[in-house]
Amino acid sequence: MEGTHTMPETSAPAVPPTPPVPLSALLAREDLALRQIAGPSDPATVIHWAHTSEMADPYPYLLGGELLLTAGVHVPEAAGSGTYFDDYVSRIVEAGGAALGFGLAPVHDTVPRALVAACDAYGLPLLEVPPQTTFSGVARAVWQLMAQARLAELRRVTEAQQSLAAAAARPDPVPSVLRRLAQHLSGQAVLYGPDGTAVATAGRTPAEGVRGTLAKLSGVVRPTGGTAPRATSATDTVGDTHLAVYALGAGEGFVLGVATSRRGPGDHTIASVAAVLLALLTGEHHSGAGAARSSALVRLLLGSPPEEVARLLGTGTWLVVHARQETQPPDAVAASALGAALGSPLVDLGRDVVRVLVPGGRVVEPQAGWTLGVSAAVEPREWAAADAQAGRALARARATRTPLVRHGARPGLEDLVPRADAEAHARALLAPLAGRPELAETLRNWLSLHGSWDRTAVALEVHRNTVRQRIARCAALLDTDLDDPDVRMELWFALRHS
Repeated sequence: MEGTHTMPETSAPAVPPTPPVPLSALLAREDLALRQIAGPSDPATVIHWAHTSEMADPYPYLLGGELLLTAGVHVPEAAGSGTYFDDYVSRIVEAGGAALGFGLAPVHDTVPRALVAACDAYGLPLLEVPPQTTFSGVARAVWQLMAQARLAELRRVTEAQQSLAAAAARPDPVPSVLRRLAQHLSGQAVLYGPDGTAVATAGRTPAEGVRGTLAKLSGVVRPTGGTAPRATSATDTVGDTHLAVYALGAGEGFVLGVATSRRGPGDHTIASVAAVLLALLTGEHHSGAGAARSSALVRLLLGSPPEEVARLLGTGTWLVVHARQETQPPDAVAASALGAALGSPLVDLGRDVVRVLVPGGRVVEPQAGWTLGVSAAVEPREWAAADAQAGRALARARATRTPLVRHGARPGLEDLVPRADAEAHARALLAPLAGRPELAETLRNWLSLHGSWDRTAVALEVHRNTVRQRIARCAALLDTDLDDPDVRMELWFALRHS
């Protein structure tokens, strides 16, 4: 899609994806005592970093968005009578520099008048840096303001995520999510149906041309039923209004559209969270999956066997996925987003682990920020066994620092022994550990990790000395030599059937 704005013949210099610092905030720092003496005083002027250079032509060393600091060492004595300063300032502007800071002393007692005139002519803000203010002090102030801006943006995103999650739990979840999204972005949020019509709106109403362009843009991400892949999001700009659209779900046809007068660093994250929530809500509304899940839950609570309940959720085999975020405990939004990424709304949020029941036909791939354990594909009557498989796979993934571990599905020794006989043998062999689940679980992990004390401690989240004590206790209760590979094999076989 093309907006009404026109791009310059040469693309603008790239700036880093960091929170910009308003130039006015830097000027307000009393400890720096900076003073703007030329150029426009625009509140919208921002800088992305500070850079010191005494090159006569700084263009090759600028990336765009800088506050360029100089003491004028490069300025020749006759610079004021020629075009030196015009050439110098024009190159800074061409490189995308945001402002120029000129330090007084030890080279110059005052800012050259020709430099002031050139900055006024080219529209480049010029700051006078007093002798007592060092360039490193200015750079430090820029990074401090940037850190404050980043913290404020993170706080804003976190508050928006919590607010959107709360809105999704209201009796009118779709309108509530749209209203909260429009408030957080200070714009308009529109939900388009599968036929392209706006089924719900919230927030400020943009101009007619903007509404029409947003509606057309939604067609870029709406599924068409063809085999060609569609984009999951798209953006455009009309005048000073930023437009963005997000496809909701894999094929339901709903699209979220957003129109805002500004585009902050966290706006895309906030809109993406709303898109995930709306995908879950509209997916249930469009396909009736929510009613089917409710029916399945009621039947399960009333005593129906899993294989009967599973027919309401789909046919075929199933995978159980255990997932854990290593940086922080998962919340409802993160769990829902994980379920959407894995292609299943059947999500259970625990204290530290998220469990997802996934149709067996889907391929579970590693997910950024998560450690996953995946069971073998099983029939519904084996869901409980698959849950245990996924738990052990997750423990192994965490111990080996692997993003994803799948439970082995190839035929093995256990296929040669009837299940009932294997389970009876396991009960007899492991009887001394009965009533001590922590010992059995420690032994299971220790054997699976080839007797590694450290990896077992990581998997169980205990001290390595605790692992040593438990394994020694197991050896004493079982009255056996755990260093014997035959013993280890037999115990491993028993533990897999316990």
